[in-house]
Amino acid sequence: MTQSDRTPKVSLQKSRNFSPKIRAVGQKRAFQGDFYHYVLGRGWIALTSIVFGAFIISNAIFSLTYLLVPGSITHAAPGSIVDAFFFSVETMATIGYGEMAPANTYAHVLVTIEAFAGIVGFALVAGITFAKFSRPTAKVLFGNRAVIALRDGVPHLMFRMANWRHNEIVQAQLSAVLMVSETTAEGDSMRRLIDLPLERDRTPLFSLTWTAMHRIDEQSPFFGADAIERLRDRHAEIFLSLHGIDERLAQSIHARYSYSMSDIVVGSRFADVLTIVPTGLRIVDYRNFHSLVPQDRASNDR
Repeated sequence: MTQSDRTPKVSLQKSRNFSPKIRAVGQKRAFQGDFYHYVLGRGWIALTSIVFGAFIISNAIFSLTYLLVPGSITHAAPGSIVDAFFFSVETMATIGYGEMAPANTYAHVLVTIEAFAGIVGFALVAGITFAKFSRPTAKVLFGNRAVIALRDGVPHLMFRMANWRHNEIVQAQLSAVLMVSETTAEGDSMRRLIDLPLERDRTPLFSLTWTAMHRIDEQSPFFGADAIERLRDRHAEIFLSLHGIDERLAQSIHARYSYSMSDIVVGSRFADVLTIVPTGLRIVDYRNFHSLVPQDRASNDR
C-alpha cells in the first residue's frame, strides 16, 4: 500500500482530534465565570465578531436609554434612534465631534456611565488581544500518514515531523501513546492508555525534520500480522505530543497530532525530503513531505 506519487501543495495542518469530542450532560457551566478562557480559545474571526457584536449591542442599549427622556441630546432629531445610537458610539469611543451633546442631568449621568464602560471595555479587549498575540505557539508539521517499515531488519512504527518555522526548538521531547477501548473482567468499558516507547524521544535541537520510531517487538501492541486489525476493532488511536522551548521567546511551546489505524501504511517508507549540498546547506523539500514510496525503493530516511 503506497501513497500516490503526486506532490500536492503542503500547508501547516491543524492538530486533529487529539482528544475525543465531549458532550457533557448535567453539567452547569457559568459562562461569565470562564469568559477569559472561552475567548482565548476562539479564533481571530470569532473573537472579532464577539467584540463587534458586544460593541453594537451595548451602544444600542445606551441609545434606547437616552430616548427614555426626550430631549436628552442636543441637536438630535426628536425620537431618532439613529441619532441616539451614533451619539452613544461617539461617547463610548470618546470621539466627541461636538454636534450632539448631553442636554440635561439625566443625559450627563448616562454619558458618565457609558464613558466608564467604554474605558473598561477597551482595556479588556486590548488585554485579550495582547494575550492572544503573545501566547507562544509551535508550528510543527506532522506527516498525514504513519508507516510501518523495516529499520535494520526490525519493523518500526514511524512518524515524521518538521519544524515549520525553522527556528530552534531547544530540548524538544516527543511522547506517543496508544488509546484503546477494552472491557474489564467485571464487564466495565474503559479507555486505556498504552505508552509507545520511542527509539529517540528527545532531541537537543529541533530545527529541520525528525522521524520518530517505535520498535515493534513482543512487548509492542503492534506486534503480530493482524495487530492493526485487532487495534482497529478496539477503536485505537495514536496521540503524539511534542513540547520544547522556543529559543527566541524563551518559553515552552507544544504541538500535538493524532493518527487512526487507517492512517498507518504498512510496507512503505517516507520519501526523502532533506538534501545536504557540499557547502553544508540543508534543503528541505516540503513537496514530498507527505509522500510515501515502497520500501524496496526508499533510500535511507534522513
